[in-house]
Amino acid sequence: MKEIKHSMTGGDAAFADRVRRALAWRWGTQVLAQIITWTSTILVVRLLSPTDYGLFAMAQTVITALAFLNGQSFATSLIQADKVDERRIGQVFALLLMLNGGLAAVQFLMAPLAADYYDEPLIADMLRIQALIFLTIPFSALPQELLARRIEFRSQGLVNLVCAVVGATTALTLAWYGFGVWALVYAPIAMFTTRAIGLTLAARILVRPVFDLRGAGDLISFGGALTLCQLFWIVQSQSDIVIAGRALETHDLGLYSEALFLTLIVTGRFLPPINEVAFPAYAELHKAGRALAPYFLRNARMVLLVVAPVYVGLSLTAEPAILTLFGSKWAEMAPFVSGLALAMPFFALQIICSPTTNAIGRPRIYLTTAFCGALIFPALFLAGIRFGPLGLVYAWWIAAPMLLAVTLALTLPAIGARLRDLVAAIAPVAAACGVMAAVVIAASPLAADWYPVAQLALLGFVGAAAYALVLWFVWPHVVRDAWAMLRQRPAPGEEQPAAAEPAVAGSPNG
Repeated sequence: MKEIKHSMTGGDAAFADRVRRALAWRWGTQVLAQIITWTSTILVVRLLSPTDYGLFAMAQTVITALAFLNGQSFATSLIQADKVDERRIGQVFALLLMLNGGLAAVQFLMAPLAADYYDEPLIADMLRIQALIFLTIPFSALPQELLARRIEFRSQGLVNLVCAVVGATTALTLAWYGFGVWALVYAPIAMFTTRAIGLTLAARILVRPVFDLRGAGDLISFGGALTLCQLFWIVQSQSDIVIAGRALETHDLGLYSEALFLTLIVTGRFLPPINEVAFPAYAELHKAGRALAPYFLRNARMVLLVVAPVYVGLSLTAEPAILTLFGSKWAEMAPFVSGLALAMPFFALQIICSPTTNAIGRPRIYLTTAFCGALIFPALFLAGIRFGPLGLVYAWWIAAPMLLAVTLALTLPAIGARLRDLVAAIAPVAAACGVMAAVVIAASPLAADWYPVAQLALLGFVGAAAYALVLWFVWPHVVRDAWAMLRQRPAPGEEQPAAAEPAVAGSPNG
């Protein structure tokens, strides 16, 4: 990221340093947590069946549909509030207790209805037990936001690591001893409980709920706006499972849901932790009078520099990758992974937009794009499901670029950026990915009869080498600029400023 030059004060520099440390802790611990989680996931997938994951995906749609009302947004409102005292914290805690207690009761009571909808009796028992998750949320959401207000992510990161270990151990142990889908049910409960205990201890504060909500109107209105955005996001992200749950066999639904989970690793797991500290960093730039367009363009190229080759490579090597990681019983998942991976670079670029417009005081743009996503994705899933399980993949091919086009049309003018500048910024990445794809396709027949792990190793090596060599010899300035950004230094040719500004990126939830 470019660095702030003339307008940054000593206080600004101190803030930038705090953000960099927070970013390092939050993203670094997330990477470690995901390594733990995915090591366990690969082992658990080998022990369970697609049907188990299909059942779990059905239950998750109900939990996720209710979760947007869990009050997390009201806790988030404490971050932007000018004044936070014991009474206001207590009011938010009371809201969290009331909302989540109600959600737990609603899920417990509506469990038979969900089971009837999916025609799967086991769903009722799963949902009744998973209602316990909502009872832990007040004790994790509040301390999480209080720590975030202080830009203190070290303790959060450590708690997340512990949660990853607890969840991985629980899932693997239960799967090993033959508990089937219940391994997927109890692991999140163990993680949420651990997170609630850990964050409560980390925040070092005991809160007494205040059920008298007079004077909390600003917190409720801000949190309500974020809740509405979250509702649109849930409609967009869960409509495929809701639609497919009645139209597909549980086996096919399990293949699709696990393929989507795999392809969303980068955008859904590694970008959001960065984005938790992105918004205040962009906001600080805006307050300092800096135009956000150059930073956004550079961020867009940096994100795609990593994301695009990963997804293009995954699309081309889906079959050996699935056979190597998950085993032969998941071989049918390969076409889903191959197709979904092609849509993810568009999705990644779309989700880095909202922090920029929120930072300049234009949250309606994020609300508008969230609303558009809630219309575009379900409509295309309804159309695509007529073509069977792969129809959902075809829907992604249209929906992701369409939502990106809408988002860019609203975002670029707001931050003073031009579409041609964005195209110029990401063109080297697109060209290098094209060369990489051609090389991998040409090399594929050479390894056609090899073992999957050897085939994956060869194609991965030649693809990565082709991508890196093209960038290094044709666009060396892109490589140097990315390295400078990672090291928090000016890009080559820029003047040395007085203080550094942290690299930031966007998030699905703004």
